[in-house]
Amino acid sequence: MLRHGDIWRAIDRLAEAHGLSASGLARRAGLDATTFNKSKRMTAQGKPRWPSTESVAKVLRATNTSLAEFVALLGDAGAQALAQRIPVIGHAQAGQQGFFDDAGFPVGTGWDEVLFPHVGDPHAYALEVSGDSMEPVYRDGDLIVVSPQATVRRGDRVVVKTTEGEVMAKQLVRQTASRIELASLNASHEDRTVPLEEVAFMARIVWASQ
Repeated sequence: MLRHGDIWRAIDRLAEAHGLSASGLARRAGLDATTFNKSKRMTAQGKPRWPSTESVAKVLRATNTSLAEFVALLGDAGAQALAQRIPVIGHAQAGQQGFFDDAGFPVGTGWDEVLFPHVGDPHAYALEVSGDSMEPVYRDGDLIVVSPQATVRRGDRVVVKTTEGEVMAKQLVRQTASRIELASLNASHEDRTVPLEEVAFMARIVWASQ
């Protein structure tokens, strides 16, 4: 559960990490200097006052801090409840044999890891986008988080690996008893139809770090 003290602690830690006071952090984000003052954290009646979603979004943007990094500042209890470490697999590695089991879960150890808001799947992993085939939705260097356990429905953005080792991110148009039809995220790349016997796995994209 996200607690009042956790969110304010994270804001204070974010300010400290950038050599700022809470007031300085507010000013950098274009907010009133008193927005994060300790006197503003409780009402006159002694009830907790929470920072607005807009103010948090502004300080994250002003400090170039991701949501996952902010979650990590909540404290040990908050981070464990709201975030998880997931392995990061390079796009080129994803096409190689031996990196996934038959269910599409990453195997092995020694992966780089990133901290992400909890996605509810202990087998979730991130793929680093390479090239322009997924633009403008995903760009070179972005991380897309894939959940092998998530239910895939028409219209979802998915990662598909073929039995030939090709890995692609597309939008699922339709799945029949014999094939899947995929729409390209980049208009300059063609749509694809893949026979089911040639699909090693298909998993839904549940998050992106851009």
